[in-house]
Amino acid sequence: MGKACAANEVVWLRSEYAGLEVAFLTGICGAVPKPGTENEILLGDVVIGKSIVQYDLGRQYPSSFSQKGDVDDSLSRLSKDVRTFLATYETHHGRDDLQQRITKILAQIQQVAIAKDRHCYNRPAAQDDILYEPNYLHKHRDQSDCVCHGWAACDGAIKASCKQLKCDVRHQVSRKRLESKGPELRIHIGRIGSGDTVMKSGKHRDRVAAEHGIIAFEMEGAGVWEEIPCIIVKGVCDYADSHKNKSWQDFAAAMAASATKALLERYVSRTSKKGYMSLVDSPSHTFTLASVLFNVAGVNHFVGRGNELRRLHKELEWTGKRRTAVLHGLGGMGKTQLSIEYTKRHESDYSAILWMNARDETSLKHSFKQVAERIIREHQSVAYVQNAMAKQEPNETAEAVKRWLNEARNNRWLIVYDNYDDVKLWPVSEESLSHSDMIAQLEAVDSKAYDIRPYFPETDHGAILVTTRSSTAELGQLIQLSKLGDVNDSLEILQSTSNRANLAQDPDATALARRLDGLPLALSTAGAYLKQVSRTCGEYLRLALYSTWKISLEHIQQQSLSASMLLGQWAYFDNDDLWYELLREGRSEGPAWLVEITEDELSFDLAMRLLCEHGLVEANPPAKETGRESRGYSVHHLGNLYKDQGRLKEAEAMYERALQGYEKAWGPEHTSTLDTVNNLGILYTNQGRLKEAEAMYKRALQGKEKAWGPEHTSTLDTVNSLGVLYKGQGRLKEAEAMYERALQGYEKAWGPEHTSTLDTVNNLGLLYSDQGQLKEAKAMYERALQGYEKALGPDHTSTLDTVNNLGLLYSDQGRLKEAEAMHERALQGYEKALGPDHTSTLDTVNNLGILYSDQGRLKEAEAMYDRALQGYEKALGPEHTSTLDTVNNLGILYSDQGRLEEAEAMYERALQGREKALGPDHTSTLSTVGNLGNLYKNQGRLEEAEAMYERALQGYKRAWGPEHTLTLRTVNNLGILYSDQGRLEEAEAMYERALQGREKALGPDHTSTLDTVNNLGLLYKHQGRLKEAEAMYDRALQGYEKALGSHAMKTCVPALNTLENLGSLSKQLGDTEAAVTYYQRAQSGLLSVFGSHNERYRNVSGKIYSLQSSSQETDVSLSEEETDEYYSAEEPQDGG
Repeated sequence: MGKACAANEVVWLRSEYAGLEVAFLTGICGAVPKPGTENEILLGDVVIGKSIVQYDLGRQYPSSFSQKGDVDDSLSRLSKDVRTFLATYETHHGRDDLQQRITKILAQIQQVAIAKDRHCYNRPAAQDDILYEPNYLHKHRDQSDCVCHGWAACDGAIKASCKQLKCDVRHQVSRKRLESKGPELRIHIGRIGSGDTVMKSGKHRDRVAAEHGIIAFEMEGAGVWEEIPCIIVKGVCDYADSHKNKSWQDFAAAMAASATKALLERYVSRTSKKGYMSLVDSPSHTFTLASVLFNVAGVNHFVGRGNELRRLHKELEWTGKRRTAVLHGLGGMGKTQLSIEYTKRHESDYSAILWMNARDETSLKHSFKQVAERIIREHQSVAYVQNAMAKQEPNETAEAVKRWLNEARNNRWLIVYDNYDDVKLWPVSEESLSHSDMIAQLEAVDSKAYDIRPYFPETDHGAILVTTRSSTAELGQLIQLSKLGDVNDSLEILQSTSNRANLAQDPDATALARRLDGLPLALSTAGAYLKQVSRTCGEYLRLALYSTWKISLEHIQQQSLSASMLLGQWAYFDNDDLWYELLREGRSEGPAWLVEITEDELSFDLAMRLLCEHGLVEANPPAKETGRESRGYSVHHLGNLYKDQGRLKEAEAMYERALQGYEKAWGPEHTSTLDTVNNLGILYTNQGRLKEAEAMYKRALQGKEKAWGPEHTSTLDTVNSLGVLYKGQGRLKEAEAMYERALQGYEKAWGPEHTSTLDTVNNLGLLYSDQGQLKEAKAMYERALQGYEKALGPDHTSTLDTVNNLGLLYSDQGRLKEAEAMHERALQGYEKALGPDHTSTLDTVNNLGILYSDQGRLKEAEAMYDRALQGYEKALGPEHTSTLDTVNNLGILYSDQGRLEEAEAMYERALQGREKALGPDHTSTLSTVGNLGNLYKNQGRLEEAEAMYERALQGYKRAWGPEHTLTLRTVNNLGILYSDQGRLEEAEAMYERALQGREKALGPDHTSTLDTVNNLGLLYKHQGRLKEAEAMYDRALQGYEKALGSHAMKTCVPALNTLENLGSLSKQLGDTEAAVTYYQRAQSGLLSVFGSHNERYRNVSGKIYSLQSSSQETDVSLSEEETDEYYSAEEPQDGG
């Protein structure tokens, strides 16, 4: 266009629009690249001019050209308001905020263009951003008839591309920013050069830029500036050199337009500001707002927390600069109440206290709307807030409120962002967030997790308090809120909430306070219950074994069965709000309790009032966002009754009812519907109904990919759940692919230490363990455990899951002492957190049974199995896969104890159940097949045993491959069978194959490796190779002692077998003294394990007597027969 044409356009604009005070000049420009510096500029960056140089304005002398200098020499400078406005974006905070907003606007432009099948505004590839050395000219170099020479280039060369001219890549200049994956947007503010000629020379560009401090060149700014002060906003499309590159022009133009819109959103006109500031200066108009708490209520009598209140005051005390504190702690710790108390005590310290419900973005935007209404009500002159409210657009309303808070003289406010629990802090540093990453995240909509920082005012003043359950919300000074340490504070809460006096003198009240462990919510719930009934604290204390919420539920049931049923239903709406109209939709086909509760709004409100009185539900204001007019209610997390008890049959009915309600209210593809579909998949998985689970997961995955995209975190939740399912089906390659996809997505979206990332890390550990990759499994578990302990604490159930899994791994590695410590830690934690009958508790009980069995502690093992079996049958039913796992393990135990008929009954029950639930080729089914093979062999039914082993071996090969540990276990057992059949060469081949595989997979000192070593010794003995047999036995014995320790080895059945075999071999070699020693060691262990009436014990005792009497004894050697134990599967992660 040129500066003359631009000046003419501005003259016309001024004639049409009176009062025009500033112009925004938008377009494209050539940049001064500054490679290798901190201010390096790339194509696609945005340049904003705060001053201008007309570099071709000056005097031509005979010897040289002299520029006149800065336009400020002849024209007025930018107004103070505009200079101040631009100065905001020269700060890191202001620039980061502006960059984020530009990226969002650009994404909208790109989406609109793509919808019209235009992709011109997409960012070109990084390899298309090419910079040549300043002195390297764009010209022909291989045409002798061309006029290109020296600093001259022909017309053909000027019009040709670098590719056509074959510009030498050796003269390209590397840039630091291009080395990162997906260079991010940057804003550069500085002086711009403007002239009537296009700058197309790298040499002249750098010389002029150095003389005047120029960062970019363009052609219109000086013309506009002559008529009116302007803010120049340009997108960088080239480097103002001779090398032609038009591929960046459209993208650069879109960037400039996005930046201009972002600046316009933030610009306050001088006229409106003058009127406003005159009001601010008036004593009768200030920035104060009356203190109001929306949707929260403080307790009548606040107790304790003196240290925390003092810490809050220290972190939030006014200094003129921004102060931010993050109050974090587990649910029920009293974060909201502490914040309310702080605002009450320090109300006079702040000009305005704003309370924001940050539970999700919809709630937060509604809070901004409420604040805007207060501003308008108390300060009617704030026109931009009124304008935003008139548009009824939540985002604009939020921006208007932030703008009010950004005002320079409005600097003593406090904002409380309450319940920011679903944390998603996108990286904002240029190193960690690429342009494409930002676009992908912006397209992820409708997720509860969000980044709260865009809702913070941009200015560097005021105070912010955030309450959250997450310790990862590192937005300011972190203050952890823990349990009440003083029992007297706990008694005060009980006393105030129960309206009972003198509780400090009641020993039962003190015991109750201690039992509730300083948890304010649990204390308040107990107090609310005691207020409703005439029970003493002692009676309540006896009932407290069932947990406070269960007592409240029982009391609710006594008053209204329908209300208690609704509370159970609520757990399966993923803690979302419920309201009258939503439940009314399902009334016609609903159960009797639903019909009763939705008879009319009065019936509904009566039920809600009862739940609110017990502290399990909170009332919310009417919300237009959901299209309802009645009051909504939020369930507290203590309301998740059935789901957290492992009562899966009731859970299934509740989920199906929730699904029907969502499908009717929202439709089959709504995200809330899909969340419930996903949760039904998890439930079916827990019930062992794997085909139905897979159908649910696939439906959820397809819907989420369509609604949110393949990389959205909710989509990844379902991907992770599918991985769990495939692993349970033995489809390990598919499982690994799902886990890898989920892990990569979580790490990108959440970061490596987020709990969702750690869940998948833990699941990968389980998968690697099943694949026999124990080192990789250990690395995964340890990473998950460290992350959980840091994020959730040592007693959280997710932490305990990984502790339990580490116990299983140590057991697989033969590190039984460490395994026992892990399992006992997990069991104590589960019993405390979930109760003794929860399925997670029972899983660990079952695993302890396996461990005790491995250690030869068979009575303790049987007690564990019996407890687990009774619990599973009660919670899950007799045909559930977890129930069948314990049935299988009891079969192993009975076989070890010589109770073969009982063992066969257990195996037959487990086999029938697994074939029905999982199919005949599932690895769990095959484990029982293998165990039946062991049993048949012990009973002398060798042909049936061989058939079982062959079936198991073929199945394992298909499922796991020939080198998996379970495959090798069956190979080992086939070796035992062939040996018993006298097929010694085939037996030796089996043993050697098993030994090589185990040494490779598990190591030479693993107990499973040693089992095969023992069996090879037995084979060599039968072949008369006695020295080789002795070497094998000695290796096995030393290995057991090393792996188990001398004490545990005394009761380990495989080790006892080796001792007895060594005794037999020593006798055969004529070493009676050694034979007696080995037999006596075996005898002591057999007595401890099996008792004095056991046949093996009596047999060994007879051998000792015969040897000591110098009589001959029949040589009986025992082979080590292995059993196949099933371990409980991992707890699946809720994708909802």
